[in-house]
Amino acid sequence: MSTSYSGAGWSWLFFSLATVGTWGLYGIFLHSGQMAMSDATNGRYKAFLFVGIAYLLTAVIAPLVILFRNGATLEFPAKGVALSLGAGILGAAGAFCALAAFGAGGSPSVVMSIIFAGAPIINAVVAMLLNPPTGGLSNIRLPFVLGILLAALGGFMVTVYKPTPATKTPSVDTPSSETTGD
Repeated sequence: MSTSYSGAGWSWLFFSLATVGTWGLYGIFLHSGQMAMSDATNGRYKAFLFVGIAYLLTAVIAPLVILFRNGATLEFPAKGVALSLGAGILGAAGAFCALAAFGAGGSPSVVMSIIFAGAPIINAVVAMLLNPPTGGLSNIRLPFVLGILLAALGGFMVTVYKPTPATKTPSVDTPSSETTGD
């Protein structure tokens, strides 16, 4: 199954880079939200609840508005529904697993580096298995294999050699109006 993108222009690149930016910030916001819940036991579940509310707003209400504005029919083929629901479940499960990784002591810089280095590898391998290259799997070119290895090596290096954050020094509170006894 091949899809042609000829004539698509460069808008795909803009949206791809926008996704890189939003997903690049995702882990930081997710971890910060979990910590800001101030609940060591249930903070991750509370954060996950608000991720779901955000999905309701951006992935349910907004598309419905757009569909109605465009006069679209509300006919949904079963295969499209099943695959789309599967994608949503995978995305939500991934968000939950990221929160679980944070709760188990993983820092956002390490957890998200592993996720974002590993996910393209899984994507490339599964896409290739679902849509084998011309000539079969034996026709895989060396640059593809090197790209997979470099992605794995990059994720490993970012994880292992991440900069150590500066330690925060406690601030000394000074009274706003000191009494000198004079």
